[in-house]
Amino acid sequence: MAQISHVDPDILILANIDYDHGHAALTELNAQLAETIAPYPHRFTARPNTGLSTPFDIDGDGRTGRPRDAQGYGLFSGDGGMAILSRKPILSDQIRDLSTILWKDLPDARLPQTGNQPFFSEDILNVQRVSTTAHWIIPIDAGPRTIELLVFHASPPVFDGPEDRNGLRNADEIRLWQLFLNGKLPEKPAHPVILSGVVNLDPVDGQGRKKAIHDLLAHPSLQDPEPRSDGGKAAADLDHRGDPALDTADWPDGDPGNLRVDYILPDRSLTVENAGIFWPDPLPPDLFGEDGQAAGPHRIVWVDLKLP
Repeated sequence: MAQISHVDPDILILANIDYDHGHAALTELNAQLAETIAPYPHRFTARPNTGLSTPFDIDGDGRTGRPRDAQGYGLFSGDGGMAILSRKPILSDQIRDLSTILWKDLPDARLPQTGNQPFFSEDILNVQRVSTTAHWIIPIDAGPRTIELLVFHASPPVFDGPEDRNGLRNADEIRLWQLFLNGKLPEKPAHPVILSGVVNLDPVDGQGRKKAIHDLLAHPSLQDPEPRSDGGKAAADLDHRGDPALDTADWPDGDPGNLRVDYILPDRSLTVENAGIFWPDPLPPDLFGEDGQAAGPHRIVWVDLKLP
């Protein structure tokens, strides 16, 4: 809460916020933020795939009804969802939700295998969505023109077996946006975009299929403002090869260490005036807690944009 108030963005994308049908949690958060900064009169959230139960043994451990057997990992439906708070009007009647796309229906989907056999049964393939949490297209009336937020929270490419189920899913969740931008899906961009979310893939360090994030960062429709922080540079992992100033998350136990896993990638038609990661050095305990983890391992990534 204190960190959000310090950064004070006009549009706030929240990840790992539990979803409830009446939006009570988001309403209360919004009310508390309004006590310290200008209010957010516009908001959006929807039921995520996290915790959405299936009747199948999705992870192949011989049991059903467990967190990894849901559409996306979750202890309950709505566990760790997403939400948008905005001072600019959200064009709710134009929101598009790609979260129900089946993994098998994604063009050129790379589905997990064990040996030369499919990891998923036909029944699972007929229900398994590619989105761990959600893929949303959120139009924002930004004054001179409309922009579209492309928002998602991808699966971490770990916590699986030799079939690399989560690694492959993470890569295809990222690739879904590339297909969208390339006009390869039924839904297509209608306005300049800002792609943002917890991508859970570092271009250099940590696990995962690096080609997915390299291809996204190199997409001709997008630009990478490369937000930086002094705190990330000061907390560098000596065994990592990536620029630590670009890291956006701090896992203090050293595994996987600090990584760049959170991104804001604006449309090339938009002018980036400034960008950064709220990770000061030293960390003020009143904002980050004595252990530096008051708001979890992820830091706030921000970008100031000028619209044409």
